[in-house]
Amino acid sequence: MTTKASYEQVIDQGDTKVATFDTRHHTLLDRIQHILHNNPTYVPVIVLMLSLGAFWIIAGGRFFSAFNLSLIMQQVSIIGMLAAAQSLIIITAGIDLSVAAIMILMSVIMGNLAVNLGVPSPLAILVGCAGGVAAGAMNGLLITKVKLPPFITTLGTWSIFFALNLWLSGAQSIRSQDIDEKAAFLKFFGNAINIGGARITFGVILMIVIFVVLWYMLNKTAWGRHVYAIGDDMEAAEMSGIRTERTLVSVYMLAGLVCAIAGWASIGRVGSISPQSFYEGNLQSITAVVIGGISLFGGRGSIMGALFGALIVGVFQSGLRMAGVDVLWQVFAIGWLIIIAVAIDQWIRRVSA
Repeated sequence: MTTKASYEQVIDQGDTKVATFDTRHHTLLDRIQHILHNNPTYVPVIVLMLSLGAFWIIAGGRFFSAFNLSLIMQQVSIIGMLAAAQSLIIITAGIDLSVAAIMILMSVIMGNLAVNLGVPSPLAILVGCAGGVAAGAMNGLLITKVKLPPFITTLGTWSIFFALNLWLSGAQSIRSQDIDEKAAFLKFFGNAINIGGARITFGVILMIVIFVVLWYMLNKTAWGRHVYAIGDDMEAAEMSGIRTERTLVSVYMLAGLVCAIAGWASIGRVGSISPQSFYEGNLQSITAVVIGGISLFGGRGSIMGALFGALIVGVFQSGLRMAGVDVLWQVFAIGWLIIIAVAIDQWIRRVSA
């Protein structure tokens, strides 16, 4: 395809049209646009670096203390995992509004089995993970077989999963003391390693491992290439022989599994199992994905961008809090981050590969 900077000039010479190369000078802005188009993850990395520098000036050296930086990682770990699951869906040009509901439902299932019914914790966790895969398969099959739009499908299943969550839990939390007495393994990812003043929880390590594994799957396997092809152009992917429906269902199933694993990690992060914890996880995961440079139109962006997006949100919240900014204005700032991120994505997309 041709880009706006490389259109050919067509000159009439009698009955013949001769094409010549465009010799228009590329400005610095054009070059930056091309670089960001080919490397969309550069945007969140640059924003993260600028944010760290700004809050080092605003909040002082205490912002860069090992404890505070590790605390930011802890705070974004669960949303980061949800963002990883959300990224898989958005790369296919879909969206999943049920990721947080799946996560909470699976944590409630794990808790009920292990704490209330006495099922061994490892088995309860396996059942929860299987439930996450089943929930993802439900979304995928409704979208591929019934041909429902992803937005409507996952909006409906969000309500279904949330209602099941309240029914199974009786709208009651499972207390930390009960988990410690009967199923302490559910809190495994709340354990931490102390390194030079930093407290690195196993949940943070898990988040990083999830992103690395998914990055490898998307960039180094045929399955990953198929996922990007579907997001870029579904019809073209079908014509090239890709089994689009099967691949889409597998994407939603994998996202459901990631949500279930995040549900297990959330127990360690919070210390208890609440049917209403991480209630805004859907929007927060989408926020991290958008700020991370993954296009909402599908087919473009690196899943690692979602990790940077989650870190950007965490840095902003921590930095503004240290600077004494009211929570209301923290939300205000995140809102502008989302708008700016989408505007940058639209600008970058004007360059055709």
